[in-house]
Amino acid sequence: MDMNKKILLATSSIVVFLMVNLATAGQADILDAKALPSGDGWRFTVSIEHADSGWEHYADAWRVVTENGDLLGERTLMHPHESEQPFTRSLDGVKIPKNIKVVYIEAHDSLHGWNSQRVKIDLGEN
Repeated sequence: MDMNKKILLATSSIVVFLMVNLATAGQADILDAKALPSGDGWRFTVSIEHADSGWEHYADAWRVVTENGDLLGERTLMHPHESEQPFTRSLDGVKIPKNIKVVYIEAHDSLHGWNSQRVKIDLGEN
């Protein structure tokens, strides 16, 4: 086998390895979510677990939405949390219309986008 074929084979193997590792890291999962009235809005505290692997693949946001998906609040996560798993972050001052009694938390990662699995929070229980 000539040198060019060896290099091509080695490069292809590395690319496949990286793609498999990124794909198996999975989506960002919400482990816990809480909502408490705070001032004239709500404070949401969310714990997320994700196999962050650096800037190319990390949990980069979570949001509060209505049942229909209307955005009420969003927390951007500014960096990977490779050595802090799971991690918890809060968002204050989320305005919830009086007629909304249930909201959902959705998590996002930089590779897979928004996870279709969301966590329901009944605001009447708080």
